[in-house]
Amino acid sequence: QVQLVESGGGLVQPGGSLRLSCAASKNIFTFLSISWYRQAPGQQRELVASMTDGGTTIYAAAVRGRFALSTDNAENRLHLDMNTLKPDDTAVYYCKARGTEMENWGQGTQVTDSS
Repeated sequence: QVQLVESGGGLVQPGGSLRLSCAASKNIFTFLSISWYRQAPGQQRELVASMTDGGTTIYAAAVRGRFALSTDNAENRLHLDMNTLKPDDTAVYYCKARGTEMENWGQGTQVTDSS
């Protein structure tokens, strides 16, 4: 059973920055993909950014140019660097790993606009 643990959420002012981390219990490049999703109150969960096992990344239009994925291979972590944050970025952010026969989610971390 793959375990994913998110961290780094918190209160942030508009225009501020935050780094979220997803710690996996195994090498993240053994997954077909590893992704960040978010769910705002009353909204459906939506894809924020994703990385394939080949290193290809995709970003939702709403975050492209402001958010960036990076990895820490030694720690089996996927980071989401969030810049120029907006009130609409307020949500619970989830990490998801997908393999050939598995799909696992973390418990989520809350990002809240402090304005």
